[in-house]
Amino acid sequence: AARAVSRVKPIIVLKAGRTRAGAAAAASHTGALAGEDAVYDTAFQRAGIVRVRTFAELFDCTAFLGKQPRPRGSALAIVTNAGGPGVMAADALADYGMETVCLKDGTIRELDAILPPFWSHGNPVDILGDASAERYRMVVDILAKAPEVDGLLIMFAPQAMSDPVQVAEVLSLQLKEKPFPVFTSWLGGLDVEPGRDVFNRAGIPTFDSPERAVRAFVDLYRYARNIETLRQIPSKLPRKLTFDRQAAQSIISVGLTRPSGLLTEVEAKSLLDAYGIPVNPTQTATDAGKAVALADRIGYPVVLKIHSTRITHKSDAGCVALELGDADAVRSAFDDIRRNTLRLDSDRFEGVSVQKMLPRPEYELIAGAVKDRDFGPVLLFGSGGTLTEIIADRSIALPPLNRLLARQMIEGTKIFRILQGYRNRQPVDLVQIEEILIRLSQLVTDFSEIEEIDINPLIVTGGRVQAVDARVIVKPSAVEAPLHLVISPYPNEYEEQLDIAGVGNVLVRPIRPEDAPLLVELFGSLSEKSVYFRFFSPMKRLPHDMLARFTQIDYDREIAIVAILPAEEGERMIGVARVIMEYNRKSAEFAVVVPDAWHGKGIGAALLKRCLAIAETRNIETVWGLVLPGNTGMLALGRKLGFTVKRFPNQFELTLNLRQA
Repeated sequence: AARAVSRVKPIIVLKAGRTRAGAAAAASHTGALAGEDAVYDTAFQRAGIVRVRTFAELFDCTAFLGKQPRPRGSALAIVTNAGGPGVMAADALADYGMETVCLKDGTIRELDAILPPFWSHGNPVDILGDASAERYRMVVDILAKAPEVDGLLIMFAPQAMSDPVQVAEVLSLQLKEKPFPVFTSWLGGLDVEPGRDVFNRAGIPTFDSPERAVRAFVDLYRYARNIETLRQIPSKLPRKLTFDRQAAQSIISVGLTRPSGLLTEVEAKSLLDAYGIPVNPTQTATDAGKAVALADRIGYPVVLKIHSTRITHKSDAGCVALELGDADAVRSAFDDIRRNTLRLDSDRFEGVSVQKMLPRPEYELIAGAVKDRDFGPVLLFGSGGTLTEIIADRSIALPPLNRLLARQMIEGTKIFRILQGYRNRQPVDLVQIEEILIRLSQLVTDFSEIEEIDINPLIVTGGRVQAVDARVIVKPSAVEAPLHLVISPYPNEYEEQLDIAGVGNVLVRPIRPEDAPLLVELFGSLSEKSVYFRFFSPMKRLPHDMLARFTQIDYDREIAIVAILPAEEGERMIGVARVIMEYNRKSAEFAVVVPDAWHGKGIGAALLKRCLAIAETRNIETVWGLVLPGNTGMLALGRKLGFTVKRFPNQFELTLNLRQA
């Protein structure tokens, strides 16, 4: 609901309680890193919500969002008549990871022409303590026209030669119609309060400190970024992903029989392999002789680890041996691991796992998932290795993922800058990591029993990404997949092949965010009349906002089914039908569009029938739509499907009671 609203009206949240309850008890690095408050931050960002931390910030942010346009970017210019407060504002901006804009040479020359020689010649623009209202006005006029500036903070510190009210009155007239955020900070007490009153009456945000002013701008900028993210169109992966759900289910079923729910490393890797996540092949040995035989077959050097359904942190227990170069080293390591295991778990030793020792990795990463009590599965990605909790370089996200969301996860970490290539290190093919995160997302989407997955380290060697170690915990779930998610995933169950007479074999399926280019192509094939009939407006193109709205839907509140025809260049969309629930979730509006070249072939009827069938399973009682008088094809289709047709002066209303149909 918030995601739908935040596109058109800002939502601001103040949430109390920022603890990491339960992190200490987590069985994996992933569980420890995905703190409760970070999950809320992720959920708010996914929905386009602005989060604030204090009541003061709540009111400041509200005032700012209500009075100012969204910034194009983060390039803030600061005008001040005192150097110290200007530096304080720049420092506050840096605290949020942002910097003041570097003014271009042309802007500097224009300022040189009107300012005294001793002005700061940079940003913050210190126009000196004797600045008059006219000097403020001229400087603001130059910066407002500067193409490099996305926002403007104007500051005033009490000075004997300047009048705070006069400056405010001149600027309030000048600042009303600026295309980007403009706000002020009048520092001081009673002497400058009348100046703040001038700005308040003019609807211009004003603050009593540079820190409050900058924080409000940052909130506005983050909101604008969130909305842009919601509107971005994800691209497709280079190949179609396939998964072996049956194999995964068998492995999880074995884990559910154990009190701990812990899978062995071999089982955990087999689970990942079933979903296409590359792993370092691993086999088990219950005695030293078999361990040596496996090592001989795999090829030295090898790694031995404890094979256990009870011990989770193998390295901490002294149950990992690396770089074993011969049979004697394997036997010795086997004995050490058995001894350390029995010291911790005196009545049980299940053997060891044997795997190839891979070359020293270029990067060690971590990927995983943990089930949050409120938000269900939460995905994690970041810097891996034994020190991952100390480094705490991670980003988290809620499933399901697409390429855009997976890339944002990667970009949200510090190691992302290194993965792009650093000094003598070659850049990593980030598409590989995107695909792994999407596969991991699908795994936790398909199985509500998964409590934790920890892939650490996920190493990069020679450009290849591979899971070297994995830990998985499963528990019985009272909620079936995918109802354990807070964001409805793509409903694969609605995909089907239809043989439509005169058209051929057509794939009918729910729309995806990646379908945006196909929808643009479909719109381009519509006649002006068809566009008018569908949108009640003579549109020339689909605006980006509308394109995102039509393809990035909430599958829980909307049904959008498309007809896809194979084409030489890939795929072609030849029809769309959708049913959009109203707030009461009992009635819904429908819409259908089919390119002119495909009219009269039953495509619209097939799509709308599919939508109505899905609507019925969701207990929608009434489906309705508005049709223009000239749209005889839609009127005929409505009557054919049993809609009641009611005429109004300029349109028809079609209504279908699904309980009676």
